[in-house]
Amino acid sequence: MGRLGPGVAREELVEPVTQWVRAAPEVTDVNSVPTGGSGTDGAPRASTMSGVSEPRLVSKPFLAVTAAALAFFVYVGMLVPIVPIFVGDVLGAGDLGVGLSLASFAAAAIFARPLIGRLVDRYGRRNVMAAGAVIAGCAGFACAFAHTLWLLLALRGVAGIGEAALFVGAATLVADLAPAHRRAEAASYFSLAVFGGLGLGPILGDVVLGDDDYTRAFLVAAAFAVVAAVLTMAFVPGRVTSQLVELDTTPPPERRGMERIFHPAAVGPGLVLACGCAGMAVFSAFIPEYSEQVGFGGSGGLFAVYSAVCLALRLVGARWLERLGVLYATLISFTALAIAMTTLAALTSPNALWLAAGLVGVTAAFLYPSLMALVVNRAGERERALALSSFTMFFEVGSISGGVVFGLIAELAGKRAAFGSAVVLCVIGTWVLLTRVVPLGRRRPAATDTGRLADRHTGPVAVVVD
Repeated sequence: MGRLGPGVAREELVEPVTQWVRAAPEVTDVNSVPTGGSGTDGAPRASTMSGVSEPRLVSKPFLAVTAAALAFFVYVGMLVPIVPIFVGDVLGAGDLGVGLSLASFAAAAIFARPLIGRLVDRYGRRNVMAAGAVIAGCAGFACAFAHTLWLLLALRGVAGIGEAALFVGAATLVADLAPAHRRAEAASYFSLAVFGGLGLGPILGDVVLGDDDYTRAFLVAAAFAVVAAVLTMAFVPGRVTSQLVELDTTPPPERRGMERIFHPAAVGPGLVLACGCAGMAVFSAFIPEYSEQVGFGGSGGLFAVYSAVCLALRLVGARWLERLGVLYATLISFTALAIAMTTLAALTSPNALWLAAGLVGVTAAFLYPSLMALVVNRAGERERALALSSFTMFFEVGSISGGVVFGLIAELAGKRAAFGSAVVLCVIGTWVLLTRVVPLGRRRPAATDTGRLADRHTGPVAVVVD
């Protein structure tokens, strides 16, 4: 397929690219300034000094990736209530078995991510996404026939690898499709599918499980993973190339040692993300039982408020992230989390629980998108998959460490002590932010702080989709 560049005829790009993105105006001199005009759909076309038009953010490829992710995370969400009940009632493994099932899923995803990043570059985003969905779906359905805890743990580990593959592939594609100055906004929109699926999945899982029909429940959940694979292969583009990749002839540096696992651009932002995820894990793990202990009468409404605030801010406030930049967006996130944990530790009134739930929603909304955009833009065009696989690894690192460390504190000193202690995570995260990610004295960083080539190319770049 034709590449966009000087002297390339428009007809080379119109089919089949116009089915996905706006074609760029014909350019014979990349330093000339086009006069703009209208696209094939009559909409005004953005023009830049580079002579190319900026692709729409919410395009058909973007919607296809988001739809596949939504279907997949409905599958993940459905298993949230099903697996613990199955482990306790069918396998008789108790709370320890439930904890191990969660740990095996997360640990497998952590260890698989470095390899997945390289597979995404070698075999393509779409193929890795589809393979991950199929692997996770098959492992999920096979859980219905697991008669021992150890077999279930193995299957949950396989499912964790599948989830990591789909998520890394999808997140990398979203970054590929988004203009550099709108990647935080793109991550915010994409996360609606993840949170939406994780919100709808448990509700559907409870309904489908019914009178403990585990075979049906696991089968229906697996069907959503298969739907994600079908959507991926049918509608997700196989290749997305920006003009920055075409201009960047510098080979990526050879990574050795720990850099093959943790991309340098991902370590600082990843540690910040892990601190926030650990704090949110404390809320999610302890609020169900704590709400009953203080006479609140269940945590369903609290999680509904948490999810609603997060989704509303990510939808309505997606463009705020670009204006705030990573520094202020992350500081808002940690401030909200610190207030929430302090409130839960100090007060037991219903209003305190409602307030804390809303503030944790603010934390979830502002924490991830700007950090993700910063990692992508600092990593360089040809190391995007490796950087994102390293960065998203810290989701599980934070969740596991938060559950283990603060679970021990809750066991020894009570849940209110665990909530209060979690404020330390906000302090640590802020310190890493100000010393490793955005050192004090630097200019105000935008969420789209870019890498070396993107710094030299300030205008939008064309995206070619196959």
